[in-house]
Amino acid sequence: MAETEEEIRSWALEYARSKGWVLSPDEKHTCAVIKGLARNSEKYGERYCPCRVRSGDKEKDKAIICPCEYHVHELEQAGHCTCNFFYDPDFL
Repeated sequence: MAETEEEIRSWALEYARSKGWVLSPDEKHTCAVIKGLARNSEKYGERYCPCRVRSGDKEKDKAIICPCEYHVHELEQAGHCTCNFFYDPDFL
């Protein structure tokens, strides 16, 4: 079942808090990422990262379901994920 934008925002806020992170301070950008996640949830049945290209192979594409398997390393290295969705507040 597709997730709504409200459900995704609620999930993302809770997830970020549980890790000690925050969502992007740019609300317009945050809304765009949430819209992309909701669109992918509706279209493909998964919360695929809107900032990465799906291969079409469901097994390979599991790696880019938000939160993707790369985000923790990206936050450790750059202070934010590729999508600029999750941020380590120490990097702001």
